[in-house]
Amino acid sequence: MTTDGALARLIRSSADRTAAAGAEACDLCAAPVADDHAHLYDTGQDEVCCACGPCSVLFAEARAGDGHYRLVPRRRVRLPKVDTGVLGVPVGLVFFVPRADGTVTAQGPSPAGAMRWEVDAAGWQELSRTCPQLATVEPDVEALLVNTVHGLDHHWIVPIDDCYRMVAVVRREWRGLSGGGRIWPAVERFFEDLTERS
Repeated sequence: MTTDGALARLIRSSADRTAAAGAEACDLCAAPVADDHAHLYDTGQDEVCCACGPCSVLFAEARAGDGHYRLVPRRRVRLPKVDTGVLGVPVGLVFFVPRADGTVTAQGPSPAGAMRWEVDAAGWQELSRTCPQLATVEPDVEALLVNTVHGLDHHWIVPIDDCYRMVAVVRREWRGLSGGGRIWPAVERFFEDLTERS
């Protein structure tokens, strides 16, 4: 019996138990994960993966490096009003993600998922000079999340998985051409939840 064979059987057995229970599972090893589990950002696929405790510890060191998987941090920081006009994105509900290669993307939710635009990196640098906390945003795994819809004034540094959660809320609640009556109360609840988690 080889160690590789035993490990493969253990992973398959864990995956089978998780699937049978209908529980959420680690995307790397298929072990069950708690409701408040960690996430990893897959730089190759540009997506967030669920991670169990051991896998999140394993990839914690890659957080500061340039590994394939990066541990998504959990900090949430409410900022004072940030004038994002210099970034040239005329959308009131949007998040800005600086990338490891120096580029910056803006993404806004829609009924079909996230829309994406490239943002002028020099504009991001200028904005970071006026709001120094933006210089601390970890590339790929954190974002500046903005909501100025209906006169609101929310500006946050959040983990990238919060942004994807917000996109999922919009997609789930959108009705008809204009979004319907459920969309904005759901977005407001999302930001209330951010305040509670911070």
